[in-house]
Amino acid sequence: MSVTHVTVKLLDGMAFQGVDQEGLQITMDAAPDAGGQGHGPKPVDVLAMALGGCTGMDVISILRKMRQEVSGYKIRVTGPRADTHPRVFTSLDVEHVVSGTGLDPDLVRRAVELSATRYFSASAMLGKAMRIVHHYRVLTPDGVEVAAGVLGERTPDALAG
Repeated sequence: MSVTHVTVKLLDGMAFQGVDQEGLQITMDAAPDAGGQGHGPKPVDVLAMALGGCTGMDVISILRKMRQEVSGYKIRVTGPRADTHPRVFTSLDVEHVVSGTGLDPDLVRRAVELSATRYFSASAMLGKAMRIVHHYRVLTPDGVEVAAGVLGERTPDALAG
C-alpha cells in the first residue's frame, strides 16, 4: 500500500508552504480579505487544481496509449461553494478541452470516461461527498470544435450502492 507524507508549515501571515515526500513545494495563501498577501493560491483552489491535475494525467496517458496526437489539453474545474461554514464545494464540473490533428472523438470520450469512472482517485474520493460531472470538447488545432459531450457523473448516492 502506498502512503502519502506531506508537511505544511506556516511561512508568514496566512501563507503556508506544503512540501511532499520528494521535497517539491507549493505555497498557499488566504484571500486578501482573510489576511492573505497573494503568496499563492487558496488551499481550496489547490484542491480543485489537484482534481484537474489528477484527471488530466489519467486522460493524457490513456490518449497517448491510444496513439492520439494531442497538441493541447486544458482542464477547467468549476463549482459552487456553500455560503456558510464549512464552505465546501457543493458540486464540481470538470471540462476537458482536447485539441489535436485527427483526434478520434470516440477515443477522447472513452479516455475521459475511464478517468471519471475507473482510474481517477481524486474524483472517487470527492465524488463521495458531492456531484462531479465531466464534460469534454474536442477541437482542431485552430480551435474548431468537432465534438462535445457530458459523461462520468459521480454522485454520493451512486457510489453508495
